[in-house]
Amino acid sequence: MKSIQGKYTGLQEYLKSLGSVAVAFSGGVDSTFLLKAAHDVLGNRAIAMTARSCSFPERELREAVAFAKDNGIVHKIVDSEELDIEGFSENPVNRCYLCKHELFSKMKDIAKENGLQEVVEGSNMDDLGDYRPGLAAIEELGIKSPLRHAGLTKDEIRRLSKELGLPTWEKQSFACLSSRFPYGQSITAEKLKMVDEAEQLLLDMGFRQIRVRHHGTLARIEIDEDQFPEIMEKKNRDQIYTRFKEIGFIYVSLDLGGYRTGSMNETLKTD
Repeated sequence: MKSIQGKYTGLQEYLKSLGSVAVAFSGGVDSTFLLKAAHDVLGNRAIAMTARSCSFPERELREAVAFAKDNGIVHKIVDSEELDIEGFSENPVNRCYLCKHELFSKMKDIAKENGLQEVVEGSNMDDLGDYRPGLAAIEELGIKSPLRHAGLTKDEIRRLSKELGLPTWEKQSFACLSSRFPYGQSITAEKLKMVDEAEQLLLDMGFRQIRVRHHGTLARIEIDEDQFPEIMEKKNRDQIYTRFKEIGFIYVSLDLGGYRTGSMNETLKTD
């Protein structure tokens, strides 16, 4: 089994072999690490591309822009409004496929226009264990996944990010806001705004790993279990309940299962 440093060396060698790349860059833990590694190896033959849409919070876009600027990396913003994709707003089980196929098709075109050989994205080995239809679109379009190629896990990426001094090494995991809705429940710009504002409140209050799942008039809050005592303090409960009501929710609940990735996939039938 390769050591973590062996995997990192393998990642660098693989990126070098690609010649030039456009990195799909969300500003999250994985894509920031990948962009840093690509830029270190390829210099100005590695650029960043970030999608702009109502599913992507403004705070995340600001952080992505700031990182690229601070590190002297060419950064292109790709306007990609998922709600304009046919069928997307109906929130089918392959919603992520529809989004990724449209977005990465645009990124491939931009990469070609800029003389870049490959588009790369930041999924890691841990992403293989859940229902992720977006990976099918990535495979179909020939998008490269260097972190998976190197065999890197999320924990290893965080450890290497810390060694590299990246500000994202302990950043909370993030997924697009459209993942906060049960399959089959329609997604609108207004509902996305509700989720964004609700999650921003929790982040501002100091809660780290959070999700606000949108169930119509009900908001279901997921946070790490070690912060349950904090959220249950009366002053915090009152603040959250009052603000969530202002945002448009009628009922506010805490999921006793705590934060977990892909909780909306728990409703899917498995063979």
